[in-house]
Amino acid sequence: MEKGKKKIVESIPNYSEGQSSKKIELIVSEIKNTPDTRIVDVQYDTDYNRAVITFVGTPEAVLSANIDAAKKAIELIDMNIHKGQHPRIGAIDVVPFVPAQNVTMEECIKLSIKFAEAMAKEGVPVYLYEESAQKMERKNIDYIRKGEFEKL
Repeated sequence: MEKGKKKIVESIPNYSEGQSSKKIELIVSEIKNTPDTRIVDVQYDTDYNRAVITFVGTPEAVLSANIDAAKKAIELIDMNIHKGQHPRIGAIDVVPFVPAQNVTMEECIKLSIKFAEAMAKEGVPVYLYEESAQKMERKNIDYIRKGEFEKL
């Protein structure tokens, strides 16, 4: 790690909302309102009914922003009526934590576990995947998404 450089994590959460710009803006505002974060990109697709938000920040800020944005998404997105072309398993589909600057993968794995614990306290099931997977069969996101929301 370079001495004197700030730790930066990138996150690219995907939400099961791509049709209501108002709902997307409310979710984005949770991230924007978190100190020490910066929105890099927001994209959404009406056919996929999915929004992808890319942002960066300090590890603690990225964790906090993801928790707040996830809570807002849960409040706004009703998966019982959600339709879209992209496979999905919940209002919050994926929440990756990616090392960007002076952060290790191990630190990002710890952030993903803290995020999962926070969501579990809200009664939201979380499946850790890729580097954070607790079970080998869950390493590949396609295995987890099989059957989508309706088959959980």
